[in-house]
Amino acid sequence: MAGRFAPRPVTRTTVRGGEAAIPPPRPGSRPAQPTASPALTRKWTPQGPLDLGLVLGPLRRGPYDPTSRRTPDGSVWRSCRTPTGPGTLRVAMRGGEVEAAAWGEGADWLLAQLPPLLGSLDDPSAFAPRHRIVAETWRRCPGLRLGRTGLVMESLIPSILEQKVTTDEAYRAWRLLVRKYGEPAPGPVDGGMHVIPDARTWSLIPSWEWHRAGVDSKRSATVVRAVRVARRLEEAAAMSPEDASARLQLIPGIGPWTAAETLQRSNGAPDAVSVGDYHLPSIVGYALAGDRTADDAAMLELLTPYEGQRHRAARLILLSGRTPPRRAPRMTPGNIARL
Repeated sequence: MAGRFAPRPVTRTTVRGGEAAIPPPRPGSRPAQPTASPALTRKWTPQGPLDLGLVLGPLRRGPYDPTSRRTPDGSVWRSCRTPTGPGTLRVAMRGGEVEAAAWGEGADWLLAQLPPLLGSLDDPSAFAPRHRIVAETWRRCPGLRLGRTGLVMESLIPSILEQKVTTDEAYRAWRLLVRKYGEPAPGPVDGGMHVIPDARTWSLIPSWEWHRAGVDSKRSATVVRAVRVARRLEEAAAMSPEDASARLQLIPGIGPWTAAETLQRSNGAPDAVSVGDYHLPSIVGYALAGDRTADDAAMLELLTPYEGQRHRAARLILLSGRTPPRRAPRMTPGNIARL
């Protein structure tokens, strides 16, 4: 009878849906929740104007991205899974100087990569505007730089989730999956910020959880194929954009659009055009030639004068705000979780 009423061991739900006993903490083991350890800091002075919003904005996947945040004081926060472990980075501009602080196992790596992240390897002098609208936007955005994160998977996975769906659907899927399977970001952040899951965790997400997040089997299978060779794909961050794109597209389900969207962020590739985008051809066609029906071929022809800098030209066109007027309601978001 004593055994019948003995306390049951504490359990937790595993990724696969079963239960496993939680062993007692070992002496010297790390706590489950991140602690506010002292930050590592660095200051860096950019050569020329720098706009943190323009440089780091493309890394944020929607207003509720659990890996990115902008605070009222103008600071930008990022949580990353670096080669040395999870880390959180805070970046702020103070009188023309960048002040950065980092926490976690990846703090040293994040601070070492700060200048490339903010565009130190970008060469805007190679860009020459050939259209009035591009030149005007270039003049209004002197702080635009193409930064490189040096991290492939953190850009590749959300780009896969954005295939063939509306932006809101993709942002929702990214938010739900990172919050559920990621770990709390280190440093003095609230519970809303998370570090993306590691490759093994992505591969163990059960099919029904992908379904609940609104991700169909084709996209989830592509993510699983990619994370199985994550180490080899991360090597693409040190390759030329052409070689990196070829390596990414060796994975079934990753095409030119997904590769370009990834390399624009991980490698800061100035010529990586998002061919196959649902909206970009019509926006470029309308801005440069008044043609709202432009397809990929027409877009590439219009961007020919910017060969080598076509992604930068496309960014400037998007920033100009000159988009074709709507003629129909927005596309209705799908919800496969209800099926």
